[in-house]
Amino acid sequence: MLPRPLRLLGYLAYAGAVLLIFIATGYLSFNRFVRSGATTVPSVVGLTEAGAKAALADVGLELRVSERNRRYDETMPAGRVLQQDPTPGSVVKQGGAVESIVSRGQQLVEVPDLTGQALQAAQVTLHAAGLVLGRTSGVFSATGVPGTVVDQRPGAGDQVGRAEAVELFLCLEGRAETFLMPDLVYRNFDDVRIFFERRGFRFGSVKFESYEGISPGVVLRQYPQPGHPLKRQDVISLVVATPDRIQG
Repeated sequence: MLPRPLRLLGYLAYAGAVLLIFIATGYLSFNRFVRSGATTVPSVVGLTEAGAKAALADVGLELRVSERNRRYDETMPAGRVLQQDPTPGSVVKQGGAVESIVSRGQQLVEVPDLTGQALQAAQVTLHAAGLVLGRTSGVFSATGVPGTVVDQRPGAGDQVGRAEAVELFLCLEGRAETFLMPDLVYRNFDDVRIFFERRGFRFGSVKFESYEGISPGVVLRQYPQPGHPLKRQDVISLVVATPDRIQG
């Protein structure tokens, strides 16, 4: 027969073992009870609202979206889930809800009418509208003022995403016919005048000087010089020989 102290120690060991078994059994039972009806939250980011609802319904959860949980996004198409809470992989009770933020898509802005604006002013207008200046090209226009916008792409009033580039077409100076100035020296002034005036050219300064040995009415000097490019709006100036009696 064991001594009394040893028997007491055995009783205590037995009682401790029973207590541990009881605690372990209780924990397992409680854990099973708590986890019964629990489910793992799937990822619904990128799905449409309908697709997210279906995916959550399959595991006994509900999609919850309020109007305040909708926001613009430059990359996610409208109507698709941007974020969710709880996050994917979380364990929750069946019947719970997953709060989601849904994309409104790109925020659209209206393209302003830039017709008639100079390039710098058009760039300021685009910046104020949340747009950027795209490629610029020069074009000839019968009605536009040189250096101003005569056309644009996208057009005025079009709805585009923020930071969209707008291409501008700027009016160039009108193409004018260019001629080479002929040599008029020693030609008769009346013949020269008739020739140019019939073709739409105009004379500016015509001075008369006497020149020994030169007949009256003969061109002595000219501007522009021979061979110089000449347009119809350019002014032609001449110095013409005249008799001494006319001078002064």
